[in-house]
Amino acid sequence: MDERRSEEPHPPEAEDLDSPRSASGGETAPVQPERARKEEELEQLNAQLDKKSQEAQEFMDKYLRTYAELENFKKRIAKDQADWIKYANEGLIRELLTVMDNLMRAKAHSQPSPELSQWVAGVELTVKQFEETLAKFGVTSIKTLGLPFDPSVHQAMLHMDSEAEAGVIVEEFQKGYLLHDRVLRPALVAVAKKKSPDS
Repeated sequence: MDERRSEEPHPPEAEDLDSPRSASGGETAPVQPERARKEEELEQLNAQLDKKSQEAQEFMDKYLRTYAELENFKKRIAKDQADWIKYANEGLIRELLTVMDNLMRAKAHSQPSPELSQWVAGVELTVKQFEETLAKFGVTSIKTLGLPFDPSVHQAMLHMDSEAEAGVIVEEFQKGYLLHDRVLRPALVAVAKKKSPDS
């Protein structure tokens, strides 16, 4: 009887339910290291994403700056071209002003007489047409007599005693002109000075 008992197979030991096993019956790797590895990979991916986002922002900033500089360059070129067209005739007009001066001198010194009346009328008409033509190209005369002296558009040739208030233009020696908003030639003038007590 005792021999039969010893030959009976021993019952299998109870399996540990807490330790996972693989499908083939072997034990699997612990879950915790796998999760840590995935979290580390996720952190790396997030770091790479942040880096790429920063690089993309830097590229966008550079693009916007370059675009703004290009637009400013285009505007500057357009302004330069407009100014060039606006003042392209400046040299020619300045030379023609000498002809205008001579015509105006001839008109001012002409003596009224029946023999020269038609000649004087012709000079006056020529001066008028000259002024109208210059006006078409933006040329205007600088006003002087009775106005305060302005060094930006007037050039004082002398100061003289006058009944006018000191600093007021009392005589014009040569007419000045503007080309649009630029001084083509300043007006040559005489300016009233403050009277001395002796005078």
